Amino acid sequence: MTHWSTPKRMLLGVAAPLLLALTACTSLGATGNKGYISGDGSVQVIDPADRDDPVTFSGTSLTGDPISSEDYLGKVLVVNKWWSGCGPCRTEMPMLGEVSPELGDRAAVLGINVRDSSPENGLSFMKRVGADFPSVYDVQGKVGLAFAGKAPMAATPTTIFLDDEGRVAAVITGPVPSKQTLLDVIDDVAGDDGGNSDG
Repeated sequence: MTHWSTPKRMLLGVAAPLLLALTACTSLGATGNKGYISGDGSVQVIDPADRDDPVTFSGTSLTGDPISSEDYLGKVLVVNKWWSGCGPCRTEMPMLGEVSPELGDRAAVLGINVRDSSPENGLSFMKRVGADFPSVYDVQGKVGLAFAGKAPMAATPTTIFLDDEGRVAAVITGPVPSKQTLLDVIDDVAGDDGGNSDG
């Protein structure tokens, strides 16, 4: 059974932003037929010894290029589930766009667009907010199936951190509380026994 934990050094840094995230998501508690579920921004980390087998998936990017999770082995992969009609996604996407080029060789960000009516709509949104990392167009949910039983993905947004072997190492359910939280989780995953010890 997978054992989840929260790094102690993150507890204080996450508490205040979490309260803000919870407040911001209150209006999404009942989404009617909009088709997405909000999360509370909680951070869950899996100890390296308790991680499941690697997750592998592939698809086509918003620009029409092939993408595979195996292209990112050897570094932390931050997988963000989003779509442009999701309020919390619109709020956090500029932050993800800001962080992505700062990660260098230790990590990469990869989006999973789950609902936009066309790849062009998703790409237009990402360009508008300054996020230039790739995203898989996955309205049929094939990428989501790869995470079944390995990570909760009901909420949109959800951010999943894969270690350098492609194993689920951490999950933020709902909007990422802050840029610092994102960087702290990347550091934890990159620095632990299951992550990239060179980074």
